[in-house]
Amino acid sequence: MRKSISAVFTLALAFAAFASPATATEGKKAGTAVLVAAGDIKWSDVPGFPGVSMAVLQGDPAKGPHHSMLKFKDGFAAPLHHHSSDHFGTVVSGTLVLTVDGKETKLPAGSYFSFKGRKQHMTRCEPGADCVLSMDVRGKWDVVPEKTDTAKQK
Repeated sequence: MRKSISAVFTLALAFAAFASPATATEGKKAGTAVLVAAGDIKWSDVPGFPGVSMAVLQGDPAKGPHHSMLKFKDGFAAPLHHHSSDHFGTVVSGTLVLTVDGKETKLPAGSYFSFKGRKQHMTRCEPGADCVLSMDVRGKWDVVPEKTDTAKQK
């Protein structure tokens, strides 16, 4: 069951990757810029994960490094899990609650977090407002459920 959830989530992210960002290049030496106004962000529901949606801003989560936004419906909760790739996030809105090593930490808008080396954690969004996260992920995106008694309890 857990492997199928992980596979469904990975597949869903592959489908979410169709939302291309606006890329602008000015002149030969000007470099590149990615500019996406809030109203132009394309959100896609993540199949198999009610209350979760994703907007891919740059890259492809199914293939490797990318920048994206995640939205969790208020009250959403994910049991103990890890991600294969290191990732770094900023809470844009709502209050994200992360439980790491048995300690719960509330992260309101403006807060930062990172997970490296497949660090196990639980995730939830406080009721009252959706949680929107800006994500910098250094590889493919996945969600790998942990097989522990703690995961069964939450």
